[in-house]
Amino acid sequence: MLNGKKIVLGVTGGIAAYKSATLVSKLVQKGADVHVIMTASAQQFITELTLQSLSKNPVYSDTFDEREPSVVSHINLADLADLVIVAPATANMIAKMAHGLADDMLSTTLLATTAPIMVAPAMNVHMYQHPAVIENMRILSSRGVSFIEPGEGLLACGYVGKGRMEEPESIVQIIEQFFSEATSATSNKPRLLEGRKIVVTAGGTIERIDPVRYITNDSSGKMGVAIAKAARDMGAEVVLVAGHIDVTPPADIHVVQVQSAQEMYDAVLELWEDSDIVIKAAAVADYRPRKASDRKMKKSGDTMSLELVKTVDILEQLGLRKKSQFLIGFAAETNNMETYAREKLARKNCDLMVANDVTSEGAGFRSETNIVQIYDALGLVEQLPMLSKEEVAHRLLTITAARIGGAHS
Repeated sequence: MLNGKKIVLGVTGGIAAYKSATLVSKLVQKGADVHVIMTASAQQFITELTLQSLSKNPVYSDTFDEREPSVVSHINLADLADLVIVAPATANMIAKMAHGLADDMLSTTLLATTAPIMVAPAMNVHMYQHPAVIENMRILSSRGVSFIEPGEGLLACGYVGKGRMEEPESIVQIIEQFFSEATSATSNKPRLLEGRKIVVTAGGTIERIDPVRYITNDSSGKMGVAIAKAARDMGAEVVLVAGHIDVTPPADIHVVQVQSAQEMYDAVLELWEDSDIVIKAAAVADYRPRKASDRKMKKSGDTMSLELVKTVDILEQLGLRKKSQFLIGFAAETNNMETYAREKLARKNCDLMVANDVTSEGAGFRSETNIVQIYDALGLVEQLPMLSKEEVAHRLLTITAARIGGAHS
């Protein structure tokens, strides 16, 4: 899958830069043509010679080190890339990307490329959780940049938490998946949703208690991401509004990253008027703390009371605003599934409701499969056996395409 693919790898200054050597080696072993750009800080951790020897290509670090008179190096690299990946990506480089700064070879190339971009952050856990970093990643996600979430564990600084760059083996798998899906998307599949604009929500929302604690749920986001992929493959223009998810969306799907129910509502509402179809597959928290502390809450006594208030009901609000949009909701139930699903469909003015019993084996959160029943105002439309979430997504969108009249320009 990577044979002959031209990949530009940006390496920035952090202890995780040593992993870039393994990443280059594994990509080259897969047949990729890897071109490395290093920042000055990265050179403090690993040498150009190491990455040049592994990639079999010159390594670039100086914008003005023009080695071939017939081309401008940073433009040439930007143009030749099938994919640009920054690994590791420091908070500083993420900030540069978000705000369009171009003061070195890597940031200049990133600003010039039209290729898909992946970013693998690596930094201290508190830096990764800083509001400025979160906002910068949200900005980049909204522009279509794909993030490879860092892992959790002991960091080089001594802290334990989220911030370790994902392992090179996993990054290679993600890159292979990206090219596989890109190939699949251009194959001769029926494009039943050509010209349609679809918004999909996925994952669980996070409601902060304090800077280190929050309320969430078990949603992995796999179903929502599967729907977004299927919609893309059927020709739709897709925006994925993602809360906390355990899977990496394809780099060619526009992702808006959010945390709380309110942020998800604001993001969906901004897209609502121009949407043909909205599919609410996210598991939104029903309640949030009335007041979130801006400092870590300390233990005091054997019990603690936490006052909760209802979050905005996104699906209900969209149902009230519905004009020509086709609205699909999800109902994750543990009992009386049909009764609750049909009641929810009517109360929230949905066109379809997808219900599943999350206590059933093969249908719960985080599984690779699902068992669903699809309802409309008249009752059961279709009952699907245990299928992969990708198959469920394709069937749901096929039903949807038939009901809205398929593709349009």
